[in-house]
Amino acid sequence: MEQNNKIKIPKFACVFFGIAVFALIIYIIALSNVAFADFFNRYISSIPRGILATITNILPLSFAELLIILSPVILFFIIRFAIKKYSSSWRDVGIFGLTLLSIISLLFSAFVFIFGIGYHTYELDKKLKLEKKSVSAQELAQTADWLIVEVNTLLDEVEFQEKNSSVNPYSIRETNNILLDSYKGLSEKYSFLPELTSFIKPVMLSKPMTYTHISGVYTFFTGEANLNTNAPDYSIPYTMAHELAHQRGIAREDEANFIAFLVCANADDPYIKYCGYMNLCEYVLNALYGADQKLWEEMYKKLDNRAIYEMIAYNKFYEKYQDNVVGEISGAINDAYLQANGTQGTRSYGLVVDLAVAYFHKEIEN
Repeated sequence: MEQNNKIKIPKFACVFFGIAVFALIIYIIALSNVAFADFFNRYISSIPRGILATITNILPLSFAELLIILSPVILFFIIRFAIKKYSSSWRDVGIFGLTLLSIISLLFSAFVFIFGIGYHTYELDKKLKLEKKSVSAQELAQTADWLIVEVNTLLDEVEFQEKNSSVNPYSIRETNNILLDSYKGLSEKYSFLPELTSFIKPVMLSKPMTYTHISGVYTFFTGEANLNTNAPDYSIPYTMAHELAHQRGIAREDEANFIAFLVCANADDPYIKYCGYMNLCEYVLNALYGADQKLWEEMYKKLDNRAIYEMIAYNKFYEKYQDNVVGEISGAINDAYLQANGTQGTRSYGLVVDLAVAYFHKEIEN
């Protein structure tokens, strides 16, 4: 009789481990077969991504953020439960440890089935039929010149604070709707972008989040695209489009950045267009500065003063958030995460420049 009263590994834990093994097999196949990864990400992973986004759309707040805020309370009750039920013997402690491990394995499974395989699909340049390659300083300058012309052309339709940053005339929800309309148009043009009605979740603790140097985050386990609203106005629509790209299965950072540009540039609104061109222009100008400072100076002089004020205001805004331990730790974790998933770490954010140059060449040819 005493033997039957012993605590056993819960059945759900065994199920979770079984799912994790299956997820690992799928992940290994995806690593070795790009076509399979592409198919799985577009037609299988898009289902749970869409379901989660639809469910969490009901909440006006970020469910993921609520979980983080409540995590100390959740942890307290887990420890309390563990002490009460699993502290009688080391065997019980081991069973509790395995149960926790099974829950962690479920998160791994969710990552694989919902988002992780997206890191191993065909690259965006192939999907857009672009010829991405190493670029010269002259090509960077030509691309910058094109972007500067677009920025300067749009500036007269943009409202600015006096010698300061631009002003977004729309609320977060209104901006979201404009971006969704643009995404719908791009989905009709590009089959790899699934149609999805989803809403950005503004982070309540945006100011503390700014110290982590994170402007937005897609939480695969809740399906939410989360936005740090404590940022200059012109960067917000671009960040929103970036996180919405992750929500649609664009996993790599440089590719999400470029999709964000396409979405903003194809929006039916001058301010959102300006945000797209301005953000991409900054990426290209930064790359040009590292390649050829003389060419950079030539391009920089072509910028309208209002765009220059925008960049100065942006830098001033983030000065107080730059040097802190939280930001360094967050950056290191983010870099490790990106490298673990087959990208070049935080440097991958800069690869958007190669896509920009390739896109510019295609635009010129057309």
